[in-house]
Amino acid sequence: MHLSVRFPLAFAALAVLAVCGGPRAHAQAQSTASPTAGMGTYIAIDPLAGVTYDNRYDVYVGMAYDHMKAGPNLLQGANLGGLDISGSYWLTKRWGLEGSSRNYVGTSGAAPNPYSINGPFVAQYMFVAGPEWLGPHNKHGDLMAHAMFGGTYGDFEHDLRGTPPSAVGFYNNQIAPAAIIGGHIDLNRSARWVFRITPDAVITRYSINYGSKMTQTDVNFAISVGVEYKFKKKR
Repeated sequence: MHLSVRFPLAFAALAVLAVCGGPRAHAQAQSTASPTAGMGTYIAIDPLAGVTYDNRYDVYVGMAYDHMKAGPNLLQGANLGGLDISGSYWLTKRWGLEGSSRNYVGTSGAAPNPYSINGPFVAQYMFVAGPEWLGPHNKHGDLMAHAMFGGTYGDFEHDLRGTPPSAVGFYNNQIAPAAIIGGHIDLNRSARWVFRITPDAVITRYSINYGSKMTQTDVNFAISVGVEYKFKKKR
């Protein structure tokens, strides 16, 4: 198993908890009259006053990054960019079901070869689902954890011009088991809109045939940044 990147999730979580657990803002809707100005009543409106964590559905769209290995023994990893689209259905206040489609594309280094193949296109298309847990939260933000399981389609032969993938150290094109374990760091911008950061460990299990079939488990880092929308229907 290759652990390509170790990400500072604990540090990010502590930073958000510091923000979320700070003094509560005193800008909730209220009226204050000024006896000297004679200008009437001033009203301050708190945009987070309606945050309740009782929505049934939500959807998230973010720009995504994924680090991966296109072959079991490559020295160079691939840094891919793409799109993360996820949605949740909440069963209780704390527990929900989350599904995610993640599409990553980019280029990868290749093993030395006589075919002048350098930096070919590779892609990884993931489809996973699993439980989601709402952790510490208040009107400013929250921390969530999820563990999702499913599959991935790895496209490794797109730019090889008919060359066998093993000649450049790549996997074959295939559907393989995959899992995503991590969570969300949310900062509420209103009762419905949320700014979200999603760091994850991405686990894949591709196989390759070098005379005999070989299966490789890789653990890599992925992150996405985007916005979540909470639909009005309540539990």
